[in-house]
Amino acid sequence: MKKLLTLAAASLSVAVSTGADAFWSNTHSRIVLDAIAYMKANPTTTNYAQLVAGATKAGYTIDQFATELSVAAADVDNFNDTYICGAITGDCEVAPVWGLASGIVNYTSYWHFQNHTQGADVHGNQYGGYNYAKLTVYGDVDEMAASWLYGDYLDDGKGGNSGVFGDSTKYDSYHITEAHYRLGGTSSAGQYSAWQKAPFQPIDNLAQYWFQQFLLQPTGQSLGFVLHSTDLLQPHHVWTTSALNHYSWESWVDTNYNTLDLDDPKLVAADLANFTPLSPTATDIRALITHGGDIAYSQGGAVLSATDDATRTRVGKIVIPNAIAMVVTILNRAALRF
Repeated sequence: MKKLLTLAAASLSVAVSTGADAFWSNTHSRIVLDAIAYMKANPTTTNYAQLVAGATKAGYTIDQFATELSVAAADVDNFNDTYICGAITGDCEVAPVWGLASGIVNYTSYWHFQNHTQGADVHGNQYGGYNYAKLTVYGDVDEMAASWLYGDYLDDGKGGNSGVFGDSTKYDSYHITEAHYRLGGTSSAGQYSAWQKAPFQPIDNLAQYWFQQFLLQPTGQSLGFVLHSTDLLQPHHVWTTSALNHYSWESWVDTNYNTLDLDDPKLVAADLANFTPLSPTATDIRALITHGGDIAYSQGGAVLSATDDATRTRVGKIVIPNAIAMVVTILNRAALRF
């Protein structure tokens, strides 16, 4: 197992200046708004008319509906659905004490990865999610978390895993959150009994769960939650690390999104060809989302190791238009459900 860092002031300083968040909230929102703008500008090649009809039926203008989708796509990073409990105290928390000053705002972030550097996971997924023991690339924030959370366990309710001096629970994350994202795969509470070896479910399962909820009862919020899956176009989320310029890359994307035209509609139009359209009756979108991860992974670890503007611009003009194209592809299918 990788060497665990000793928790000290120096490592805490590193953690608060580096992050493990997804694309920033503004970026998630912009991707969704740009996807709808693209559909509006290309009504003959997209299902924009059906999307407008669905929004109208639900009592929204299309602009109001676009706003709700964009907000929900960002809100997934703020879910209070994942509590991790102390190995000694048993006390359960939704975020690390250093979270507000870093990208790891909530522990829910750990459901937002799909590790393309490894094969199938213990749950039966084609690619697993975040699992410290299975990381191929990693850095200071990964090791900081592993040191801070060593032996801590996922809240699985009273009578399950426990700390040395307590069996507290605040939200039965294993039987609720993990169960939602399990999707019929194999899982056990024991797999989450120690954070440093916990095999979190991948983000395509998160998106699939919310897509199922949308199909059952279409709402802008549930559909927006699906669209958080554009995290798979963020290379750190498929190489799977909370470190290695994770925070600075996402900050750079947020700052340069408009000034460098990362959302160029011409690039979006070309990148739509990278995604096979979903059938009008499709109920499983995981293959589509995983393909988005394939695109990000194909860029290698460029933005994990390089911070120069030229490298970041090159990668940004690949992953952002493809993220928008992926959202357009999902919305084309979703528009037929209203």
